[in-house]
Amino acid sequence: MQNNHTKEHLFKILVIGDLGVGKTSIIKRYVHQNFSPNYRATIGVDFALKVLNWDQETVRLQLWDIAVSASSHVSQTHICQGDVDICRGIEHDGQERFGNMTRVYYREAMGAFIVFDVTRPASFEAITKWKEDLDSKLSLANGKHVATVLLANKCDQGGDVLTNNGIKMEQFCQENGFVGWYETSAKENINIDEAANCLVKHIIASENDMLQAEVPDTITPQLENDKGRTCSSCFRSQ
Repeated sequence: MQNNHTKEHLFKILVIGDLGVGKTSIIKRYVHQNFSPNYRATIGVDFALKVLNWDQETVRLQLWDIAVSASSHVSQTHICQGDVDICRGIEHDGQERFGNMTRVYYREAMGAFIVFDVTRPASFEAITKWKEDLDSKLSLANGKHVATVLLANKCDQGGDVLTNNGIKMEQFCQENGFVGWYETSAKENINIDEAANCLVKHIIASENDMLQAEVPDTITPQLENDKGRTCSSCFRSQ
Protein backbone atom coordinates (compact mmCIF):
# COMPACT_ATOMS: atom_id res chain seq x y z
CA MET A 1 0.00 0.00 0.00
CA GLN A 2 1.41 3.37 -1.02
CA ASN A 3 2.18 5.82 1.76
CA ASN A 4 0.84 9.25 0.79
CA HIS A 5 2.02 10.87 4.00
CA THR A 6 5.59 11.76 3.05
CA LYS A 7 7.51 13.42 5.84
CA GLU A 8 8.50 16.99 5.04
CA HIS A 9 11.17 19.27 6.44
CA LEU A 10 11.59 23.03 6.11
CA PHE A 11 15.05 24.30 7.02
CA LYS A 12 16.18 27.90 7.04
CA ILE A 13 19.81 28.16 5.93
CA LEU A 14 21.94 31.29 6.21
CA VAL A 15 24.55 32.20 3.58
CA ILE A 16 26.93 34.74 5.08
CA GLY A 17 30.38 36.18 4.45
CA ASP A 18 32.10 39.32 3.27
CA LEU A 19 30.90 41.44 0.36
CA GLY A 20 31.76 40.04 -3.07
CA VAL A 21 32.77 36.52 -2.05
CA GLY A 22 30.08 34.98 -4.28
CA LYS A 23 27.19 34.19 -1.93
CA THR A 24 24.48 35.14 -4.42
CA SER A 25 26.20 33.29 -7.26
CA ILE A 26 26.41 30.13 -5.15
CA ILE A 27 22.69 30.30 -4.37
CA LYS A 28 21.74 30.94 -8.00
CA ARG A 29 23.90 28.04 -9.15
CA TYR A 30 22.38 25.72 -6.56
CA VAL A 31 18.77 26.77 -7.08
CA HIS A 32 18.60 27.73 -10.76
CA GLN A 33 21.67 25.97 -12.18
CA ASN A 34 22.96 29.14 -13.81
CA PHE A 35 25.73 31.68 -13.38
CA SER A 36 25.99 35.35 -14.32
CA PRO A 37 29.39 37.06 -14.57
CA ASN A 38 27.75 40.44 -13.96
CA TYR A 39 28.24 41.36 -10.32
CA ARG A 40 25.45 43.12 -8.44
CA ALA A 41 25.68 43.56 -4.69
CA THR A 42 22.83 42.16 -2.62
CA ILE A 43 20.83 44.87 -0.86
CA GLY A 44 19.02 43.68 2.23
CA VAL A 45 18.02 40.03 2.14
CA ASP A 46 17.40 37.66 -0.76
CA PHE A 47 15.43 34.48 -0.23
CA ALA A 48 15.60 31.37 -2.38
CA LEU A 49 13.78 28.07 -2.04
CA LYS A 50 15.22 24.71 -3.03
CA VAL A 51 13.23 21.47 -2.81
CA LEU A 52 15.03 18.12 -2.40
CA ASN A 53 13.89 14.52 -2.35
CA TRP A 54 15.88 13.11 0.54
CA ASP A 55 15.57 9.44 1.55
CA GLN A 56 11.90 9.31 0.55
CA GLU A 57 11.26 12.57 2.39
CA THR A 58 10.80 16.11 1.10
CA VAL A 59 13.30 18.72 2.25
CA ARG A 60 12.65 22.39 1.58
CA LEU A 61 15.63 24.66 2.02
CA GLN A 62 14.97 28.34 2.50
CA LEU A 63 18.30 30.01 1.73
CA TRP A 64 18.86 33.49 3.13
CA ASP A 65 21.42 35.55 1.24
CA ILE A 66 22.13 38.21 3.84
CA ALA A 67 23.65 41.66 3.45
CA VAL A 68 23.40 43.88 6.50
CA SER A 69 24.88 47.15 7.66
CA ALA A 70 25.19 49.11 10.84
CA SER A 71 22.01 50.86 11.94
CA SER A 72 20.05 49.66 8.92
CA HIS A 73 16.72 47.91 8.81
CA VAL A 74 14.58 46.18 6.26
CA SER A 75 11.86 48.37 4.85
CA GLN A 76 10.22 45.78 2.62
CA THR A 77 10.34 41.98 2.46
CA HIS A 78 8.20 39.21 1.10
CA ILE A 79 8.59 35.48 0.58
CA CYS A 80 7.60 33.97 -2.73
CA GLN A 81 5.65 30.78 -3.23
CA GLY A 82 6.66 27.83 -5.37
CA ASP A 83 9.40 25.25 -5.42
CA VAL A 84 12.07 27.65 -6.65
CA ASP A 85 11.97 31.40 -6.34
CA ILE A 86 13.95 34.39 -5.14
CA CYS A 87 12.65 37.44 -3.32
CA ARG A 88 14.24 40.58 -1.96
CA GLY A 89 14.17 42.69 1.17
CA ILE A 90 15.24 46.32 0.79
CA GLU A 91 17.37 48.11 3.37
CA HIS A 92 17.85 51.83 3.74
CA ASP A 93 21.63 51.39 3.86
CA GLY A 94 22.84 48.72 1.43
CA GLN A 95 26.49 48.52 2.46
CA GLU A 96 27.45 45.15 3.85
CA ARG A 97 29.16 45.40 7.20
CA PHE A 98 30.01 42.95 9.83
CA GLY A 99 29.35 44.86 13.03
CA ASN A 100 25.64 44.82 13.83
CA MET A 101 24.25 41.65 12.27
CA THR A 102 20.76 41.68 13.68
CA ARG A 103 19.33 38.66 15.41
CA VAL A 104 16.15 38.80 13.34
CA TYR A 105 17.98 37.52 10.25
CA TYR A 106 19.41 34.54 12.11
CA ARG A 107 16.23 33.60 13.95
CA GLU A 108 15.11 29.94 13.57
CA ALA A 109 17.89 29.04 11.15
CA MET A 110 19.00 25.40 11.29
CA GLY A 111 22.27 25.68 9.40
CA ALA A 112 24.65 28.06 7.68
CA PHE A 113 27.26 28.46 4.98
CA ILE A 114 30.09 30.88 5.65
CA VAL A 115 31.76 31.86 2.37
CA PHE A 116 35.16 33.35 1.61
CA ASP A 117 36.96 34.15 -1.64
CA VAL A 118 40.17 32.15 -2.15
CA THR A 119 41.67 35.07 -4.09
CA ARG A 120 41.10 37.50 -1.19
CA PRO A 121 42.98 36.61 2.01
CA ALA A 122 41.11 39.30 3.94
CA SER A 123 37.83 37.45 3.41
CA PHE A 124 39.41 34.34 4.94
CA GLU A 125 40.63 36.33 7.92
CA ALA A 126 37.02 37.47 8.53
CA ILE A 127 35.70 33.91 8.83
CA THR A 128 36.23 33.58 12.57
CA LYS A 129 34.40 36.87 13.18
CA TRP A 130 31.43 35.72 11.13
CA LYS A 131 31.40 32.40 12.98
CA GLU A 132 31.64 34.06 16.39
CA ASP A 133 28.81 36.43 15.47
CA LEU A 134 26.68 33.51 14.31
CA ASP A 135 27.34 31.41 17.41
CA SER A 136 26.68 34.33 19.75
CA LYS A 137 23.25 35.03 18.27
CA LEU A 138 21.92 31.64 17.21
CA SER A 139 21.65 28.21 18.78
CA LEU A 140 19.42 25.16 18.50
CA ALA A 141 16.71 24.31 21.01
CA ASN A 142 19.18 22.05 22.82
CA GLY A 143 21.70 24.87 23.16
CA LYS A 144 24.13 23.57 20.55
CA HIS A 145 25.46 25.62 17.64
CA VAL A 146 23.84 25.17 14.24
CA ALA A 147 25.68 23.08 11.66
CA THR A 148 27.95 25.32 9.58
CA VAL A 149 29.89 24.50 6.41
CA LEU A 150 32.79 26.63 5.22
CA LEU A 151 32.94 27.37 1.48
CA ALA A 152 36.24 28.37 -0.15
CA ASN A 153 34.70 29.95 -3.21
CA LYS A 154 36.10 30.93 -6.63
CA CYS A 155 38.52 28.00 -6.64
CA ASP A 156 38.48 28.14 -10.46
CA GLN A 157 40.40 31.44 -10.25
CA GLY A 158 43.40 30.04 -8.43
CA GLY A 159 44.52 31.62 -5.19
CA ASP A 160 44.48 28.19 -3.59
CA VAL A 161 47.41 29.09 -1.34
CA LEU A 162 44.73 29.50 1.32
CA THR A 163 43.40 25.97 0.92
CA ASN A 164 46.19 23.83 -0.53
CA ASN A 165 46.91 22.30 2.87
CA GLY A 166 43.89 20.12 3.55
CA ILE A 167 45.11 19.03 6.96
CA LYS A 168 45.43 22.63 8.16
CA MET A 169 42.01 23.49 6.74
CA GLU A 170 40.41 20.54 8.53
CA GLN A 171 42.15 21.56 11.74
CA PHE A 172 40.89 25.11 11.29
CA CYS A 173 37.34 23.81 10.82
CA GLN A 174 37.53 21.61 13.91
CA GLU A 175 38.91 24.44 16.04
CA ASN A 176 36.20 26.84 14.88
CA GLY A 177 33.22 24.50 14.93
CA PHE A 178 32.62 23.86 11.22
CA VAL A 179 31.19 20.47 10.25
CA GLY A 180 33.09 20.50 6.95
CA TRP A 181 34.60 22.64 4.21
CA TYR A 182 34.61 22.64 0.42
CA GLU A 183 36.43 24.35 -2.38
CA THR A 184 33.62 25.69 -4.56
CA SER A 185 33.04 27.51 -7.81
CA ALA A 186 29.65 28.87 -8.76
CA LYS A 187 30.99 29.60 -12.25
CA GLU A 188 32.16 26.04 -12.93
CA ASN A 189 29.60 24.35 -10.65
CA ILE A 190 32.22 22.74 -8.41
CA ASN A 191 31.10 21.15 -5.12
CA ILE A 192 27.95 23.26 -4.73
CA ASP A 193 25.57 20.29 -4.49
CA GLU A 194 28.06 18.30 -2.41
CA ALA A 195 28.40 21.08 0.16
CA ALA A 196 24.64 21.47 0.39
CA ASN A 197 24.15 17.73 0.86
CA CYS A 198 26.72 17.74 3.63
CA LEU A 199 24.92 20.56 5.43
CA VAL A 200 21.50 18.92 5.04
CA LYS A 201 22.87 15.66 6.41
CA HIS A 202 24.14 17.40 9.54
CA ILE A 203 20.94 19.42 9.97
CA ILE A 204 18.80 16.28 9.83
CA ALA A 205 21.14 14.57 12.30
CA SER A 206 20.80 17.54 14.67
CA GLU A 207 17.02 17.45 14.32
CA ASN A 208 16.96 13.73 15.07
CA ASP A 209 19.16 14.25 18.13
CA MET A 210 16.72 16.84 19.48
CA LEU A 211 13.74 14.57 18.84
CA GLN A 212 15.45 11.68 20.63
CA ALA A 213 16.26 13.93 23.57
CA GLU A 214 12.53 14.58 23.97
CA VAL A 215 12.00 10.82 24.47
CA PRO A 216 14.68 9.83 27.03
CA ASP A 217 13.43 6.23 27.32
CA THR A 218 14.11 5.57 23.64
CA ILE A 219 17.53 4.10 22.89
CA THR A 220 18.79 4.40 19.33
CA PRO A 221 22.06 2.65 18.40
CA GLN A 222 24.68 4.95 16.89
CA LEU A 223 27.77 4.10 14.92
CA GLU A 224 30.95 5.13 16.71
CA ASN A 225 32.56 6.16 13.42
CA ASP A 226 29.97 8.88 12.87
CA LYS A 227 31.19 10.93 15.82
CA GLY A 228 33.08 14.03 14.79
CA ARG A 229 32.97 13.11 11.12
CA THR A 230 33.40 15.93 8.63
CA CYS A 231 32.66 15.90 4.92
CA SER A 232 35.67 17.88 3.83
CA SER A 233 38.31 15.32 2.94
CA CYS A 234 36.01 13.37 0.63
CA PHE A 235 34.76 16.30 -1.39
CA ARG A 236 37.57 18.77 -1.89
CA SER A 237 38.10 19.69 -5.53
CA GLN A 238 41.53 18.92 -6.93
